[in-house]
Amino acid sequence: MEIYEAAERFIGWMERRVVTAARGDNFQELDVEPSGKFWLGRLASEEYVELNKLGERGERLAPCAIGIRLRPMGQGHLRFSVKVSFSVWLKEDDGRWRKHGPVNETISVSLPLDDETREKTFGRDILAQAATRATGEAGYMPEIRTEVVSLPGAPDELVVSLVNATPKEVAALSDVNLFECWIEIDGIETTPYALEALPDSFRYNRDIPAYGINCGIETRSPGVFRTTDVVSAEKSRPQYWSAPTDQPDFSFETLSTNPLIPARALLEALSAWGEASWSAESLDERQHVHEWTSEMRSQADGEANQFKHELDRLREGIELLETDATLERAFRLANRSIKYSSSGKYEGWRPFQLAFLLSNLSSIVDSKQEPETADIVWFATGGGKTETYLGLIVTAALYDRLTGKLSGVTAWSRFPLRMLSLQQTQRFADAIAGAELVRREENIPGDPFSVGFLVGQGATPNRVRPDPPASDPVDPDDPNMPARYQVLSKCPFCHQDSIQMGFNRRSWKLDHRCTNDTCAWGHNALPFYVVDEEIYRFLPTVIVGTLDKAASISMQAAMRGLVGAPAGKCSIQGHGYTYAPRSSRPKGCLVPGCRAESEALDQAPERFGPTFRLQDELHLLRDSLGAVDSHYEALYDDLQQSICGRKPKILASSATLTGYEKQVDVLYRRKARVFPLPGPSTDEGFWTSASNKLMRRYVSLAPRGVTLEYAVDRTLTELQLAIREFIDNPGPICDEIGIERRFVDQLILIYGTDVVYGNNLRDLDAVMRSLETQVRVGEDKTVKTASLTSKLPFDEVRKTLSRLEQPETDFEDRLHVITASSMMSHGVDIERLNKMVMLGLPLGTAEFIQATARVGRTWPGLVIVIPKMARERDAGVYRSFGKFVEQGDRFVEPIPITRRSKRVLERTVSGLELARILAIHEPEANGSLTTVAKLREFEAKGDITREHELSSLVRMLQLSEALDLPLKNELEAWIDDFFHNLRDPGGTFRYPSDLSPTGDPMLSLRDVEEQVPVYGEELG
Repeated sequence: MEIYEAAERFIGWMERRVVTAARGDNFQELDVEPSGKFWLGRLASEEYVELNKLGERGERLAPCAIGIRLRPMGQGHLRFSVKVSFSVWLKEDDGRWRKHGPVNETISVSLPLDDETREKTFGRDILAQAATRATGEAGYMPEIRTEVVSLPGAPDELVVSLVNATPKEVAALSDVNLFECWIEIDGIETTPYALEALPDSFRYNRDIPAYGINCGIETRSPGVFRTTDVVSAEKSRPQYWSAPTDQPDFSFETLSTNPLIPARALLEALSAWGEASWSAESLDERQHVHEWTSEMRSQADGEANQFKHELDRLREGIELLETDATLERAFRLANRSIKYSSSGKYEGWRPFQLAFLLSNLSSIVDSKQEPETADIVWFATGGGKTETYLGLIVTAALYDRLTGKLSGVTAWSRFPLRMLSLQQTQRFADAIAGAELVRREENIPGDPFSVGFLVGQGATPNRVRPDPPASDPVDPDDPNMPARYQVLSKCPFCHQDSIQMGFNRRSWKLDHRCTNDTCAWGHNALPFYVVDEEIYRFLPTVIVGTLDKAASISMQAAMRGLVGAPAGKCSIQGHGYTYAPRSSRPKGCLVPGCRAESEALDQAPERFGPTFRLQDELHLLRDSLGAVDSHYEALYDDLQQSICGRKPKILASSATLTGYEKQVDVLYRRKARVFPLPGPSTDEGFWTSASNKLMRRYVSLAPRGVTLEYAVDRTLTELQLAIREFIDNPGPICDEIGIERRFVDQLILIYGTDVVYGNNLRDLDAVMRSLETQVRVGEDKTVKTASLTSKLPFDEVRKTLSRLEQPETDFEDRLHVITASSMMSHGVDIERLNKMVMLGLPLGTAEFIQATARVGRTWPGLVIVIPKMARERDAGVYRSFGKFVEQGDRFVEPIPITRRSKRVLERTVSGLELARILAIHEPEANGSLTTVAKLREFEAKGDITREHELSSLVRMLQLSEALDLPLKNELEAWIDDFFHNLRDPGGTFRYPSDLSPTGDPMLSLRDVEEQVPVYGEELG
């Protein structure tokens, strides 16, 4: 037995522990009332439900019935059997509660579908008598009810239910609930439902055999359906080579010496697979077997054409390697770099990763056509998208150096949420460090390859002032200050936990330093920058940060370095690039107090523009954030085009393909292209197919008669008690679940921490309070907890991630429960996190996909979803949970976004114009334009005009269609007011921002009102 199989069995055992404890399977006696303890598999009194006046919502929260809804194939007389099972609890004379049962009976049903009586009752006497025999008390009144439902234009449906018709109060019965309930129907041939929430598709099967009512359904054999309290679904771990031939050698070692042989082998295998899967003959056969409609066949033909484009693009990339010696060298060296940075964690590329690299090599050498298309990586979370980006970025960086770009930004990678780029930044730093080692070995000229960390909201400093006010935590004289801004957890060169922070007053830099004596980099400051002004001074090769910083360009002249050339370079070594002068920096150097002269740049100004702008989690750019960002994307494109003569290539990743073409058009004014193309069915594809290994098991447990908080508390308690029992007494448990004892320590390591994922901070705060008082794991013992939410300080988040990655030796000292919000759903990759309890479903399907993918990234994962059954959406998903998990990407809601919004233009236009003044006109003025007086002088010379600025903004925002006329008029009115204010000699305006008729520019892209998604689609 291997450890992976043992892990699969172990999570099955933990799931059973939770379910049996919640349902009461293994209990025979209790000191407490069972209805206050057990929250699965129980049915309340029908009278109780009717009296609570909550209607369907009340029935979902404390149901009095479970049932099966199906479509009988025949429409005549039905004869079938219904097996019924339940238990009851009674309080004995000694004050203890004892379980009676289970009661097991089979009810025969004879039902003419054309009978005028649509509702019938069966087995009332049989079940009542059986309950009396089991308890010695009369009064329980369970019964089977059937209902024939006729819908216009559709075949009749049949509902078969077990109903607890026991009165709310019966003198002889101390508890009228039924427990551990299930029914099983046998003997009905059925026609499956088609899940109405999803459109027809040639790829996907929408069939659902039957629906559960207040429960899940198991199809035990044809015509046999049983209710279940455990609604579950599974996803297999993907395998990345599906061709019938052996996978070629895609190792970094081989690709760093002779990349053409494996590249051609990949092309040949993809071509052969495509001929077998996407040819007209293959599609003809699939259409016949799966009974495709003409619309479905048309979809398949369109996808087959897309596959041909994908194949051609791969072929073109290989041809570039064959014909461009410099690019081929950069590609080989990039593979050598990634081999260094991977440090043995992985030895080569997955096929889809290599194909993406090869297919996008043209974006490195083609600055005209390639930037007009945005390429989107659409692959399962955990498949290696980040590493794929990195391979391309490192290739581009090396190509830059080999072709004369000695300094400046190659790529700017943006994340949509704050502080989510911590782990990703470490990966970027590792890769760029590998490239720097190769650059040195190859004696390639230019600055060292470097990384900048550019984030918002005080996570890292904007600047370090010599004499900061008391309110500023960034004090260069505070010895504890540098440690608060540590971002890297390990040295990217030697991969050791050897980082020490410090502030270098001579170079005025906040340094990450490696203390490892054997590190290849030495004890010098690592080429890694976390202060905004340091990033502008040194223009690192790759910038990793958050999207909201993009708005700063309207106030920070030095951000010109992210789209084009700085003004010059300070003559003092180590001070870096210079920008427009200010009163506090007359020569443009950003080092406080520097008065040194600025020298000319040592490379062509047009080479400073970045090759790539990357957007992670593209689907999160929606609503007002997406609309605002679309204007700033247009700004950055226009500035780089004006300064460098080219736009950057846009690369993005997304959790959904729903509406991606429109979203890319709105955000970037580009065509959209997706890679890789999925296969012709969900279970086959060239780039990925299902293995026989479990990746993640999803279990939805709907609380019955208790609060959601209680169900979460009991679930966490049982999970933590189970792992402790395993620690204390592993032998019997190993024997029970059939695993070897040599795996005990590893299983404790990878399953000892639980994640509680919540939709809002209020819910998570409630969980944290409960963890302190309600979750007990022994006498006077509580679990150790931490949070990963957006409200926490940056340093605390980093420390929590570090503890999770490098846990304490003693289990009791480790973190046992992590409460997490959407912050965790992007970019957190910790292989020890393999169990999640989800407190209600997230409002968006994409968040569900991303959040649950944080567990089970290396080992089998267990996701327990506790739905908020009072919410219609949670109840709808619960009803179709299997399909929701299996085809999750199809449930992702269309992304609402528009660029034609007057409100958005009001918020952005001042920032767009002020950014043009700083990035375009200040360099032309060869001096500062930070006051209205200086800008007025500049305008008086005719160097800035109302007509030119209006046409520039219209061009920037591409307001060229008839539908754009209202926005164009708004823009013209704004420009008129701006220049009127500028020319007003009696005005009291001091700074250019004061001239804006719509107020100051945005400080952050987050300065928009929060949007509440509203979804009106009913599931199934």
